[in-house]
Amino acid sequence: MHADLSPVIAATAQWLTCAYPASGGALACALGEVQARQAVTVAARLRYPTPMDVALLGVAGPGGSARLDWITGADGTAAADPDGDAWRTWVDEVVASWAACLLTDPELAALAVAALADGDGGPVAGRPSGTPVEFRRLLAPDEQDRRAATLLRHPDLVAPVAELHHAQLVARLDPGQALVA
Repeated sequence: MHADLSPVIAATAQWLTCAYPASGGALACALGEVQARQAVTVAARLRYPTPMDVALLGVAGPGGSARLDWITGADGTAAADPDGDAWRTWVDEVVASWAACLLTDPELAALAVAALADGDGGPVAGRPSGTPVEFRRLLAPDEQDRRAATLLRHPDLVAPVAELHHAQLVARLDPGQALVA
């Protein structure tokens, strides 16, 4: 069993960058990946705020990318090497949806990072909560970041994924709402 969220974060960030690739070379790809990883990290830590949540995720599994692939139209492409796509089983649909919301809505991203900094996201597997500096490319992307993640941050393009679990994210970030497991 995994003691942290790294497999889910890595797989979900990879799914986002495959579904909404950067254009413009290696630097653009790296900047897009960093932004996706920061959004996915915030989303995962909000989704699985306690060590018990992480442990349950390790037992039940995150669900995989099948529905996301279908929504984005990537489900019809058969892999040449089925084992090469094994990482897709670690994609978490809710985390991908929440990350898409964070990438396209700066105010929601700021609320989410603030929730982690305030401790609402809780420490995950012994790690301290995130700070806004840790998520600079998510919260305050510069022009180069924006160009690198044009598709990833385009509200219309990611809307089908973002809308899947947007209401859950908003409810999770509502300070008047009690945390329900």
